[in-house]
Amino acid sequence: MLDLPALLSSVPVIPVLSFRDTDEAVKVCECLYREGLTVLEITLRHDSALSCIKAVADALPKEAVIGAGTILNRDQAVAARDAGAVFGVSPGLTRQMSADIRTLDWPFLPGIATLSEAMTAREEGFSCLKFFPAEISGGIKFLKAIGSVLPDLRFCPTGGVTGATAANYLALKNVLTVGGSWLTERDASGEIDLSIVQTKASAVRATL
Repeated sequence: MLDLPALLSSVPVIPVLSFRDTDEAVKVCECLYREGLTVLEITLRHDSALSCIKAVADALPKEAVIGAGTILNRDQAVAARDAGAVFGVSPGLTRQMSADIRTLDWPFLPGIATLSEAMTAREEGFSCLKFFPAEISGGIKFLKAIGSVLPDLRFCPTGGVTGATAANYLALKNVLTVGGSWLTERDASGEIDLSIVQTKASAVRATL
């Protein structure tokens, strides 16, 4: 099985992506991949998400690692895995989801926002967790505090993290990588400007 901690620590930022169609998905992901961001999370926030995962997995070299985000139940996990996602990400975790994921033998990054949720995820066998929504749930101060009582856990903070704050998160010893939606923000017309994506992605590799 994919070594999830090693994968997460291999890149400073995992772009958190939401696409309208497969053409947009392939173009943006190809741009990110060329700039060295080889681990990509495509969220299931649009009806086209599964098609986008398949299209990107088919279009990019095998070195690219495609994950599926916003997994809320077993059916979504199975569909995302079958579309080509090699790991899953969820904004939270329930006992039922934990049991379902174990039956799939599929690398999974569940989300937490509190100490109790982190303890529950730990009891369920998860040591790598998504911290979401990071900024409004305590941000860096929370991660420092939780590191003192649950030092074996590692995190991918997502939600409110920006290019300006990413380095501060990455400086923490319990942070493996950060999730970033700032790389592909849409302009006033609702489009993703590839030149801006390239500039932001290049800055990530140069500064983080």
